[in-house]
Amino acid sequence: MALDVSLLTVFIAAMITALATGLGALPFLFVKRFGARWLSLFNALAAGLMLAASHSLISEGGNLDPWLTVIGMLLGLGLVIGSDAWISRHGSPDINELSGANARKALLILGVMTMHSFAEGVGVGVSYGGGESLGMFISAAIAVHNIPEGLAISLVLIPRGMSVLKAGGWSIFTSLPQPLMAVPAFLFVTWFEPFLPIGLGLAAGAMIWMVFAELIPDAMEDASGSSVGTTVTLAFMAMFAFQHLIN
Repeated sequence: MALDVSLLTVFIAAMITALATGLGALPFLFVKRFGARWLSLFNALAAGLMLAASHSLISEGGNLDPWLTVIGMLLGLGLVIGSDAWISRHGSPDINELSGANARKALLILGVMTMHSFAEGVGVGVSYGGGESLGMFISAAIAVHNIPEGLAISLVLIPRGMSVLKAGGWSIFTSLPQPLMAVPAFLFVTWFEPFLPIGLGLAAGAMIWMVFAELIPDAMEDASGSSVGTTVTLAFMAMFAFQHLIN
């Protein structure tokens, strides 16, 4: 571990990556009204962004340990299915302006993206274990990467009635595990590093389920299959290109 890096440096860097997620809500400051078709296309856009993020997680985890990544994906799938069943059985609490089915979807996407942030927090901490310059580079890349993830969250929350400010706040909330996990991961690099592919796979498995079980069916309600397919593909391409640019 690089002892010249302070714990405060690691925590602040990870907190900045978390705050960057809230920037994804900013485009909605300029859009006030949403028709049913736009809501469908927003779901398709969020689906494409999340699919690309999942692809990136699986690729990164596979480079570390493909079998642990697969195990993580199975765990993520089981966790999100179990969470959905529990929410459906007990009912979902209201979340700010959202209630009923909208609150259920909000809980699911917030939960899925929060799971994703645990792995990113470990990634920040482990990278600082290799030195400050590597840690700063990885933190900056994750911070920029978090902006479209915040956009994906906002695309689900805001058209369903949540304010831009609150959607930005909830987006940041989903990334709070990053500073919470970065410090212990930095302190115990050798212990955390073997579990990183499981965390990456877990987040990917949950996100893929969310895309196909929730976002795409919602997208198909008021938009044609061609429009949804085109939007998902373009969003995937844009996120894929963006990820490779920052890497």
